[in-house]
Amino acid sequence: MTVMTVMTIPVITIDGPSASGKGTVAARVAERLGFHYLDSGALYRAAAVASIHAGIDPQDEPRLVERVRSLQLRCAGERVLMDGEDVSAAIRTEEAGVRSSQVAAVPGVRAALLDLQRGFLQAPGLVADGRDMGTVVFPQARLKVFLTASALIRAQRRHKQLIEKGFSANLDALLRDLQERDERDRSRAVAPLAAAPGAREIDSSTLTIVQVVDQILRWYAQA
Repeated sequence: MTVMTVMTIPVITIDGPSASGKGTVAARVAERLGFHYLDSGALYRAAAVASIHAGIDPQDEPRLVERVRSLQLRCAGERVLMDGEDVSAAIRTEEAGVRSSQVAAVPGVRAALLDLQRGFLQAPGLVADGRDMGTVVFPQARLKVFLTASALIRAQRRHKQLIEKGFSANLDALLRDLQERDERDRSRAVAPLAAAPGAREIDSSTLTIVQVVDQILRWYAQA
C-alpha cells in the first residue's frame, strides 16, 4: 500500500480515559460505516497479560520490551489471539487492566506496538479507539473525538459490566483504580492522555451509547 493510498483512507479516532465507553462506541461507529475497527487497548492488555504470565515487572523495561516485540498478536472480530492463544477473556480482567496502564507508560512498549496499530489501516476506512490514536498513531485522521465521562459514572459502568460477566467487584476500589489509572495516563512522559488538536469533545456522563454514536456520525458527515 502506497503512502498516498494510506493518507486517503479515512480514519476516525476516539480517545479518552478508561471506561469512558470508547470501545463500544467505536465498534458501533465502525459497523454503521462499514469500516474496520482497532481496539488499541486490547493490544496493550495483551502485552500486560504476557508480562504477567512471564513474571516480568513493569519497571523492567528491557525484558518487557523484548517480550512485547516477540508477541504475535492478531484480532479476529472480538477475539484476541496472542501467540496463537485466545486471550480474549484474560485481557478483560481488572488485573490486566491495571497492568496495561503500567505497561503503556513504558516508552519502548509504545514504540513496539506503534507499527502493529498502524497496520490496521485498511480500506474502506478505520475507527480506532485508545489513548493516543489522534495524537500519535493516526494524526492524519479525518475526525478526532475525545470521549469522556465523570470518574464516578465510569466506575459505576465498569462495576455493572463486571457483575454482569460474573466477576466480583467493589465500586469504591474500582473508582480508586480508575482515578489512579487516569493520573498515570495523563502524566506519563510519552504520549500522555490528552485531546488531540482539533478533536471534538463529548462527555457521555448523561448520554446513551446511541446518542454518542449518532453525534459522532453527524460530525463525520460534516468532516
